[in-house]
Amino acid sequence: MNFPSELKYTSDHEWIKVEGENALVGITDFAQHELGDIVFVDVTSVGETFAKNESFGTVEAVKTVSDLLLPVSGEILEFNETLESEAAVVNTDPYGAGWIVKIKITDPAELSELMSADEYKASTGV
Repeated sequence: MNFPSELKYTSDHEWIKVEGENALVGITDFAQHELGDIVFVDVTSVGETFAKNESFGTVEAVKTVSDLLLPVSGEILEFNETLESEAAVVNTDPYGAGWIVKIKITDPAELSELMSADEYKASTGV
C-alpha cells in the first residue's frame, strides 16, 4: 500500500496535493483497494464551490457507490476527463493519472487539519 509523504489525507480516504492556491484531489490507494474495481466516476460539479467535507461527486465500484468529499473548501476547476472512459485508472494509479478533480482552495487554513502520510497510514491499520 502506498502513502506518498508529499500529500495530505482525510479520514474519508481522500488525498490532496497542493500546487500553490490550487490542488489535485483523489482517493487513496487504501480506498481504491477497499472499493475494488472502479467502473465509474461521477463529477458534474465543475465551477461549483463546496465546503470542506461536502460531497462533490461519487465513485462507483463493482461492490458499492461512495461519495467523494472535498478535503478543504474550494471551487472545482476541472474534472479529470480521462476517468470518463477509463475509470479504472483510479485503481492502477490513484496518486498520478487517477486524480479526480483540480480545485481552487478557498480556505488554506483548513490544510492544517488534514493528516500526514504517517497519521493516515496509522488510521488505516495497515
